Amino acid sequence: MSGESVAERERRACRIGRALERAYPDAECALRYDTPFQLLVATILSAQCTDEKVNEVTAVLFRRHGSARALADADPGEIEAIVRPTGFYRQKTKSILATARDVVERFGGEVPKTLEELTSLRGVARKTANVVLGNAFGIPALAVDTHMKRVHQRLELSASDDPDRIERDLMQLVPEPDWTLYTQRAIRHGRVCCGARAPRCETCPLRADCPWPDAQRGAPPRRATARSEKRRR
Repeated sequence: MSGESVAERERRACRIGRALERAYPDAECALRYDTPFQLLVATILSAQCTDEKVNEVTAVLFRRHGSARALADADPGEIEAIVRPTGFYRQKTKSILATARDVVERFGGEVPKTLEELTSLRGVARKTANVVLGNAFGIPALAVDTHMKRVHQRLELSASDDPDRIERDLMQLVPEPDWTLYTQRAIRHGRVCCGARAPRCETCPLRADCPWPDAQRGAPPRRATARSEKRRR
C-alpha cells in the first residue's frame, strides 16, 4: 500500500497468510502423481494448461511410461500424441524426454532433492523445481506461477514481473515452514477468487488487506487501523 513501511507490510503479509489459511484449509497440489518423477513431468506439462487437462493426459502417459527409465526410452512421436492436448506439445515432449534422460544418466533414475540439481535438468525451471521440492519431498518452497504473480502484484507484496524476484520478495514475508502451503493456498485463491478477468473483490477473504480494488477505482488506499488489525487476528 502507498506509504506502507516495511514493518506494516510484514504485518499485513502475516494477516494475509492467516486469512488464506482460514479460507483454504484443504488446499493442496492439484496435479496427480505417485512419484517425484511423475510430479516433475506433470508440472512441466502444466505450463499454459489447466491441471485438470494435465491429469487426464498423465493418466494415460504414466500407465505406459511411469518412470524416468521408461520415458527416457520412449518414442517421441508416441509421447507427442499423448501430450498434445496440453498445448505446445512438441516442446513439452522435448523437455520431458530430456528431463527423463538426465534423471537416468546423471542421477540413477532418482529425482534429485536440491534446487540446484533440479534446475540443472534440461526442461526444468525454478518454479517446476520448487513444486517438486515442496510437494514431493516436503522441503519448503515458494513456486511462483501466473496465479501467484497476479495475486501478489494486486496485494502489493511484490511489484516485480520476474517470478524469481517475486519469490525472493515473498521469502522475506512468509515464514519458511509455511512456504509450500502458502503457495497452494495463494494459487487456489487466484483460481477461485482473484481471477485475471473477473476478480470477486466484494467477497474476497483478503479484501481488508488488498489495495487493488481501491486502486482500480482511483480511490486513495485504505490504511488498516489498530482496531481493525485486532479484529482480524
